[in-house]
Amino acid sequence: MNPPYQDADASGLSEADRGLLKRWVAEGGPRAIRAAVVLLVAQGLRNAEIARRLDVSRQTVGHWRQRFDASGMAGLRERPRPGRPAIIDEAEVITRTVLAPDGGGASRAVARELGYSHAAVAAIRRRWRVTPGNATVPAVPTRPPLPEAEVWVLGLYLDTHRALLLVGTRPGAHERRRGGSPGADVIAAVDAAVEAALKAPPSPAPDPPHGQDRLAGYLGEARRRHPGASLHAITLWDTGKCGPPAERCAGAVHHALPARTTWRAFLRAMVGLDCTRHPESSHRVYLDLAAALRAYPDRPGADRERPPVRWLREPIATHFAGASRAGGDQRRESWGGANQIDLGSFNECVVIEAVRLAGTITRGEISHRTGLTQQSVSRICRSLLRRGILVEDDRRQATSGKPRTPVRLRGDAGHALGIHVDPEVLTAVVVDLDGTIVRSRTEPVAQTASPDQLVDHVARLGRGVLDAAEGAVRPGGFLGIGVATPGPVDVASGTVLDPPLLSVWRDVPLLYMLKDRFRCPIVMEKDSSAAAIGERWIGRNRRARDFVYLYLGTGVGAGLFLGGDIHRGVSANAGEFGQLCAVALERVDADGRPEILPECNPPVSIPGTAARLGMALGPRAAHDPRGAHRMVSAAAGAGDPVAEKAVRHVAGAIGRGALSLVDLLDIDLIVLGGPFFTNGVADLYTDEISRIVNDFPTARRLRRVDVERSVLSREAAAVGAASTIFHATFTPRLAGRPALTRR
Repeated sequence: MNPPYQDADASGLSEADRGLLKRWVAEGGPRAIRAAVVLLVAQGLRNAEIARRLDVSRQTVGHWRQRFDASGMAGLRERPRPGRPAIIDEAEVITRTVLAPDGGGASRAVARELGYSHAAVAAIRRRWRVTPGNATVPAVPTRPPLPEAEVWVLGLYLDTHRALLLVGTRPGAHERRRGGSPGADVIAAVDAAVEAALKAPPSPAPDPPHGQDRLAGYLGEARRRHPGASLHAITLWDTGKCGPPAERCAGAVHHALPARTTWRAFLRAMVGLDCTRHPESSHRVYLDLAAALRAYPDRPGADRERPPVRWLREPIATHFAGASRAGGDQRRESWGGANQIDLGSFNECVVIEAVRLAGTITRGEISHRTGLTQQSVSRICRSLLRRGILVEDDRRQATSGKPRTPVRLRGDAGHALGIHVDPEVLTAVVVDLDGTIVRSRTEPVAQTASPDQLVDHVARLGRGVLDAAEGAVRPGGFLGIGVATPGPVDVASGTVLDPPLLSVWRDVPLLYMLKDRFRCPIVMEKDSSAAAIGERWIGRNRRARDFVYLYLGTGVGAGLFLGGDIHRGVSANAGEFGQLCAVALERVDADGRPEILPECNPPVSIPGTAARLGMALGPRAAHDPRGAHRMVSAAAGAGDPVAEKAVRHVAGAIGRGALSLVDLLDIDLIVLGGPFFTNGVADLYTDEISRIVNDFPTARRLRRVDVERSVLSREAAAVGAASTIFHATFTPRLAGRPALTRR
């Protein structure tokens, strides 16, 4: 392409200056225009003609002509700007942008914070496509650039000589899902952990083949864990001491860092983008990464090779959902449904809640209870009757005027599947809106099964119960699946973290795996919270106040229903009851940690206590704790003093924990339920716990605490899991947990 100036002598310019100007033009960049202006001026052209040739404004031509006249060649160079960095780190701009409280503050605010030009900040944000109100996915300018698709941080590989950041992309851009700001704490934790890892004494580099094999194995594991992702490995640094570069390893597309950023700032930016666009479990995910990095310096090194950090993120329910897993059931679309119950307003939920609590109620009573006008109530009821959610009951004779026709919730208007994953047994139930169990099935858990085998078992059980209930479910009336699991759980990502009595389920992405087997809304709750939701839903007016549900299963948990909704806490793990009991009983381990109380595992503790007190249980008791529990329970129900004493001992420990809840929350209702709250022991539990929570609270003179049996059956957690679907669909709330969304 010919230059815009004639290659002739430029009068007034030395040969050296003319050569330098021509080189600037050839190199491009910001100095090219300035050099071309001066060369054309030296040929005698006017400003307007120069502006036309160079396609710039006349003001630009005049500015650089004046600078050259005043300062010569020095005037064409960049002038130092006090307090403003000469080099801009683009990733640092992106990090500050995503950390802004509104998820993308004004360019001038970010520029002031970093000391950059606001125009440069705005240009960087446009180049990365990280701007306020922009619904498209970011464009990450690695070399080569990452695909224009949703990006997740999936892993980090780090040793003394090399570090790779592994990200996954899903084809196709969709609407941005933005959470709140990730907070500087997450990024700071990762930053500090990286700093600690880099301070580790260097270890000998592995021989090149071994180093490549190790990295290839890591990428292979990433491929198995994230089968639907397109994997991209970004080299943060590489000393070259491990043999050929990482690009030689198959299994991922390899990229270099963007040209105008450092690896530290780039890592911070990617963590920030991932947290804001995919807020599910970001704190836990990156705190896990920080923990892995902090452990790196403690690994053997110096005289022998230190094992690398091979961190991988577990799959998340929203990840790469288009990929299908092997063994998926081809009939799973049959239960997809269209979710015909689509509530149009908050007031509709208010009316449904009033009807549900009352059982049957007239329109005038609904208006009185809710504060809505009678016209609004009549209009909403007509709509709900027409859609089959409500049904009219027999007319009531009024004292004056025409008879009143009450309405009630139509039980078969909606159904849900509830699945309870217990360390020893799987339970699946199909429940209607009235809490009636339409179909149920229970199967024992194989203790040696792998997570994949257990999830396949859960899916088979759920599909079997759904098939058996097919005739009872109205078309379009299947609302979804609720899953109850032992805690602790990460509800946001659907991951079972580390249940103390089910070690094989550590960090199992259960929700992700189930969503690949069922195409319908799925909600996951901790088992005790699910039972509390079921108690509230089915208990109607009897449970229309605050209460604590003590769930006696393979472990004891507490579900807290406070202020008209389930209280989940920051991490959705409120109600972990065992440590509370240990603290109340002052029973701690040698290191000060509250011990895991045997009393908080009724199927083991009751037979064990009875055996220590002298009750003969037979040789099979050690291998069949459920059978032993049934034996002791039956004996206690029949009046056996040893069995009664064993049950009261366990109930007393649970009661001490319940006492702490009563004092802490100032509640007046405790509900007892669960698979091991059986008829033989129910009265003993109720009496002992009632005695403790009423005799010892600080405010015992101000209120009486009721201790009642659950309205749910032994399948409390499974029925509660199904009720979580009803609760999420129908319960009125102005803020809090989002409504159900379809996959």
